[in-house]
Amino acid sequence: MTSLKLAVPALLLLAGCRRDPQVDSRIAAEIANIQAIDNHAHPVRPTAGGEAPDMEFDALPVDNLEPQSDPARVRSGAPEVVEAHQALGMRARTPAEVLDKLGIGIMVANRVAMGSSFPPDRFLWVPYADALMYPLANNAMIHNPDQKAFFALEEKLLQRYYSESGVVARPATLDEYLTKVVEATLERHKQGGAIAEKFEMAYLRPLDISNPSKAQAEAAWSGKGDYKALQDYIFRFIAMACGRMGMAVHFHSNAGSGSYFNVAGVNPMLLEPLLDDPSLRSTKFVFLHGGWPYTRELTALLTKPNVYLDFSNQDLYMYPAALAQILREWLEFVPEKVLFATDAYPYSKDLGWEESGYIAAKTGREALGIALTGMLHDGEIGADRASEIARMVMRDNARRLYGLK
Repeated sequence: MTSLKLAVPALLLLAGCRRDPQVDSRIAAEIANIQAIDNHAHPVRPTAGGEAPDMEFDALPVDNLEPQSDPARVRSGAPEVVEAHQALGMRARTPAEVLDKLGIGIMVANRVAMGSSFPPDRFLWVPYADALMYPLANNAMIHNPDQKAFFALEEKLLQRYYSESGVVARPATLDEYLTKVVEATLERHKQGGAIAEKFEMAYLRPLDISNPSKAQAEAAWSGKGDYKALQDYIFRFIAMACGRMGMAVHFHSNAGSGSYFNVAGVNPMLLEPLLDDPSLRSTKFVFLHGGWPYTRELTALLTKPNVYLDFSNQDLYMYPAALAQILREWLEFVPEKVLFATDAYPYSKDLGWEESGYIAAKTGREALGIALTGMLHDGEIGADRASEIARMVMRDNARRLYGLK
């Protein structure tokens, strides 16, 4: 991507920062001109007239859940939504052209599958591993209409993974399942270019992962034990395999969509025993969405060597000043672990992945500028360090995390 392609969107984002007297002009210019790496998003594959719409942008789509009270700034007619439509103009463009509009060099695409619409030099793949955790009947885990829809989707995806692995029926033993389905799926994803595996676990059950024995997992596999023990054992198997294969593990970690979402179950502290397991220290865990509303808990967890976070979705729902307060605490603590991201997503006809990506990218840059300016004015950092941290958050931290050039 050339600098010329970025000139217009960069100037638009820079103008937004300059309207805010809280942002130092040098910092604003630095941030606006960085070709960002977006750590998490759900780009949608364009389809031709008469073609079925793309539904592989998410394993658990949230655009058709029961009604909830939407955050004010993403409602139809909100100033931010109107501005996004005006800035982007007509939607009919390629995904790469959308990235150019947003000032994003590389987008990490969290999708069930990719395709030719997403050039590999611009889009990196993160598929889903949740379905592998639920190989038995899931009826007892369903407590509301959203979970009923979600588990049906996970069961369908698991059957797809079975088919892609050449397995026609549930293996007789747990070892066979782990080898022929789980490991085979992870290896296939890795060969397909995956840099991480994503877990939407918090939409299905709380994040607490115990450390069951193999005997406990095998008992559950045979129908005589605790199903959660089997799920947790499979998760640990996946996490260890990801570390061995050089893939990160992504967690959905904020108050998610839907009126039935269990907010208490997404507290990152539920995962502390897992993060402290020496056998998993080679696996890098990335907390997408920064754990909101448990952002301070994640600040403490950042000291663990294999923990990272991004602020996707917060930059869509929050205003820049509010997000800046959260970013500043993280940047004052462990700035090497903080990643820019948008969570660009097709929420509705009025708020597609293009518009939500625009709002989040603009807000994220402005919030980062406010946070760094405050640190600069308070004497915590100098101008050069502010520029360095801006580059780290917008691009360089992700490069190091995933081993990108």
